[in-house]
Amino acid sequence: MEERTGVVAFKGNPVTLIGPELKVGDKAPDFRVVDTSLSPVSLADFKGKTKIISAVPSLDTPVCDTETRRFNQEAAQLPENVVVLTISLDLPFAQKRWCGAAGIDRVTTLSDYQERSFGLAYGVLVKELKLLSRSIFVLDGDDTIKYIQHVAEITTEPDYAAVLAAVKGEIPTSQLPMSGICGAY
Repeated sequence: MEERTGVVAFKGNPVTLIGPELKVGDKAPDFRVVDTSLSPVSLADFKGKTKIISAVPSLDTPVCDTETRRFNQEAAQLPENVVVLTISLDLPFAQKRWCGAAGIDRVTTLSDYQERSFGLAYGVLVKELKLLSRSIFVLDGDDTIKYIQHVAEITTEPDYAAVLAAVKGEIPTSQLPMSGICGAY
């Protein structure tokens, strides 16, 4: 499996991502995760919808908590054909408990704990931590990657405005920044 360094850091220390480097314009790879009731979920379950896929290390950490709550709020302003998926390696039971306590009702939380299928297919599994790096992928209804953001420092929040602009088609892919906190590849 491919390993990449120099993409993200954790508390200032560079970490290694396992999996391929996806690029804007690529067909999004399929994945197999589970929902909070342990039912299998794949990319095909959201066919025809625009998808914001937010990969986070753990919902039980302050930044992941803030990020998921923010996307839950933003989802209320998005068109019906847009779904927000938050994927972590948290156990489905912990995700369900956290969502209930946080009042999350517009974000679908999914767990990659069984196979690391999403993390490995999207190149966001952190070798040293065995967690997902903080990354955002925007996919169109045909599952083409329209936007990618690898947050350079895992302990910081993503650029929400850039993600939402990409969903709304306000940023042409050719004009997206190539490095820094918000990187399009």
